[in-house]
Amino acid sequence: MKIIDGKYRQFQGVSLQDRSWPSKRLEAAPVWSSVDLRDGNQALVVPMGIDAKIEFFKMLVAIGFKQIEVGYPSSSNTEYEFVRRIIEENLIPDDVTIQVLCQARDTFIQKTVECLKGAKNVIFHIYTAISPAQRKYNFCKSKEEMLELVVSGVRAVKKSVEVLKQSGANITLEFSPENFTQTEEDFSLQVCTAVMKEWGASPQNKVILNLPATVECSLPNAFADQIEYFCKNIPDRDSCIISLHNHNDRGEGIAQCELGLLAGGERVEGCLFGNGERTGNIDLITLALNLYTQGVDPKLDLTNIDDICEKYERLTGMFIPPRQPYSGELVYTAFSGGHQDAIRKAMDARSKLDEGAWWDIPYLPIDPHDIGREYKDIIRINSQSGKGGAAFILEQNFGLIPPKAMHPVIGQVVKSKADELQRELSPEEIYELFEEKWINTKSPLNVLEITEKHVEGERGGPGIEHVNATATIEWLGKRYVITASGNGPLDAFVNIMKRTSAPRFNITSFHEHSIGSGSDTHAISYVQIVREDGKAVWGVGKSSNVGRAGVAAIVSAINFLPPS
Repeated sequence: MKIIDGKYRQFQGVSLQDRSWPSKRLEAAPVWSSVDLRDGNQALVVPMGIDAKIEFFKMLVAIGFKQIEVGYPSSSNTEYEFVRRIIEENLIPDDVTIQVLCQARDTFIQKTVECLKGAKNVIFHIYTAISPAQRKYNFCKSKEEMLELVVSGVRAVKKSVEVLKQSGANITLEFSPENFTQTEEDFSLQVCTAVMKEWGASPQNKVILNLPATVECSLPNAFADQIEYFCKNIPDRDSCIISLHNHNDRGEGIAQCELGLLAGGERVEGCLFGNGERTGNIDLITLALNLYTQGVDPKLDLTNIDDICEKYERLTGMFIPPRQPYSGELVYTAFSGGHQDAIRKAMDARSKLDEGAWWDIPYLPIDPHDIGREYKDIIRINSQSGKGGAAFILEQNFGLIPPKAMHPVIGQVVKSKADELQRELSPEEIYELFEEKWINTKSPLNVLEITEKHVEGERGGPGIEHVNATATIEWLGKRYVITASGNGPLDAFVNIMKRTSAPRFNITSFHEHSIGSGSDTHAISYVQIVREDGKAVWGVGKSSNVGRAGVAAIVSAINFLPPS
């Protein structure tokens, strides 16, 4: 791209030499204000209807939002009727404050006040764009004229809401100097100071000063400087609440807001999953869970994120990207083999610790279970997956616990299949592949019958227990009926195989565990054999009889060995 001289310029920001925000930490959640039903709703291709907005409102209440901007009552009948319904149907809990947006003009103010009758706790939100560009292009007014416009609007609201106060409503004024970040800092201070004075702000009657990054136009540190400068220089700081309203035009909205909170912000407006005009408002869920990962209670209930996602997508028609932080479909998955192996090992180790142990699982900044996700979603398998991923799936989903030395063999078989199909394999497909390759292996060896009986040795006695085993075996088209003895079923069967033409082998590793419960309990055996030429191979057997499971594992292993 060609840079055209003078068309764009560096953001200048404020000169702040004694900034204190870099050394601060976020120790508590801000006051959250959801603007989904107004700012978010106006940005939808098809805005929500009244019933959808009511369901969304109930969801926001259930999550724990105490301040909810419910709409712009003077803008349309739908907005007006929605606000009336949640008031008349007593859907607003006593500890929840509804917020309404209004242009500071008499006709709009009067209609909004009429709509709010019966509400107990209200934030009356007015705004005026005061940046140089909008003074120049939209209003064609000087700073002095803009200041008078703002003050007259506050005066009109103050007079009109008296009727609501007299009926017992608690009314808080919110003022947004629109395009705050692109406005001269001292002019923003002058306007906001005049707003507070006109309203009669005090520590008992605070004004919310909402400072919008209407268009994100700087690095996060420059935004933090602006907020700290404002907080240090606004008169009667204890008579106002500093609110942040960040957009995401540069993709840094979350970072800007977090640094703005360090710099003095106390309240945050945003939307679920970052909905809003253009690139959207900040994602309140991401911001809240960022706090959660640092051990700070976000004061929002996000323990069932999938339910929130489902309702959001259904009611708004929007789509949550699969890589959306915390809530996306793929954010707790690992396709990389190295990542899979690290997650599996760490999760195995953590299963032996107390629930409250420090969460330090590689690649997972949050325990998925904390927000209603299941561990089975963590690892998914494709042709790029490593040796541990398939083994993790088999253990977590099906109770199979292959020995670690077998993991590379399983991983290679699964990766080859995924590469052949050119897609991800589901857990069910991985199990079916494992069963096909090892448990149900038939050719070229087929054990038709095995009988066992103890012939000598006593339990607890000094002698060695012996087992006689008879097997009918077919190997490369030749049938054998052989009886041999050994110090157990496996040893006896190995001795039987020595009397056939099958390759000679030794058992070098044997593992066993049970699976299932009650009458459905089975033994699973994993055996590694090595034949005379050094070829090593694994086999797996499954049976309701422990001895037969081991024998079946040897049969499985032999079937992987080509004949001599």
